[in-house]
Amino acid sequence: MSDKNGFCDLGFAKLDSDRKRRKGFAEVIYCPGKDRQHLKKIVKKIIASGEDLLLTKLDRTTYLFLKKNYPALKYNPLGKIGFILAKSKTLSKDMVLVVSAGTSDIPVAEEAVQTLLVMGNRVEKLYDVGVAGVHRLVNNLEKLKQARVIIVVAGMEGALASVVSGLVKTPIVAVPTSCGYGSSFQGLAALLSMLNGCSPGVTVVNIDNGFGAGYFASLINKRQ
Repeated sequence: MSDKNGFCDLGFAKLDSDRKRRKGFAEVIYCPGKDRQHLKKIVKKIIASGEDLLLTKLDRTTYLFLKKNYPALKYNPLGKIGFILAKSKTLSKDMVLVVSAGTSDIPVAEEAVQTLLVMGNRVEKLYDVGVAGVHRLVNNLEKLKQARVIIVVAGMEGALASVVSGLVKTPIVAVPTSCGYGSSFQGLAALLSMLNGCSPGVTVVNIDNGFGAGYFASLINKRQ
């Protein structure tokens, strides 16, 4: 997917053909709001270029539409991610741990997990260990210490990221989710809590942005 200008002009879209050289991974496609026929042409171009394909926030109906034309397309229904690997990968030596506060946060956690796997990272999961029963987290302290990077996914008040950061020296990528009752304001309360946390070593991505967390954690995990 090369072009002398660094992008491929499809008329309705300009695919960044220079993305892999700059960032280590080809352009990732955010699906909501895109015309299905446009998505179909984008997918065709990326596959033809020999790059890995990653489609985020992909609903099941659109996935089935694309699957008819691209049988190799795989789908993580929880994370709402579609993907095709151009070739099999040797996973990283170091591990990224994805932690969720509750089971309602798992869809966002799975988006992070699938992003990490497609980008060639070794991943482990630790789900439903929120602060309402913090002994569940403490019981897995050794696993927390083994990770090179930890992604913490939490809604409600978003306290888990600070708690995890206070237990380990590992860098934390915090993901607020829109899970919670009315005063959580669709994840805003968790976002502000994570941004204002007192434990150092935490970076915060946007609400429900499991992909962004996975991408950032991958950059850390693969840096020598």
